[in-house]
Amino acid sequence: MFRRTFWFTAGAAAGVWATTKVNRKLKQLTPESLAARAADKAIEGGHKLKDFALDVRDGMVRREAELGEALGLQAPVDPELPAQRHFAVEAAESAPAADAAHRKLPYNSYNDNSYNRNEDH
Repeated sequence: MFRRTFWFTAGAAAGVWATTKVNRKLKQLTPESLAARAADKAIEGGHKLKDFALDVRDGMVRREAELGEALGLQAPVDPELPAQRHFAVEAAESAPAADAAHRKLPYNSYNDNSYNRNEDH
């Protein structure tokens, strides 16, 4: 009698355990749960990528400082050297706005009507 009760209880406990485990696994495989897990992984990956980018930036700053020291770029300017030259791009940016007027493309000289079908839309 005790053997039967023991095995009945053991079987019931195993059934409850297996049912609970299967239900948990099914809840993990629902679309909402999968989406939440994917979002968590994406956020975690974003944090890792951000940390990597910050590490690369720190390395760049350190290397630029090393190169600046090696090339003497951080040294004080010698007063006997000539003044720094300005580039042509800087001079063009300081030009008056009237010279920088936008030009229009020329139209077809032999016919003012365009046959481009996309113009009317």
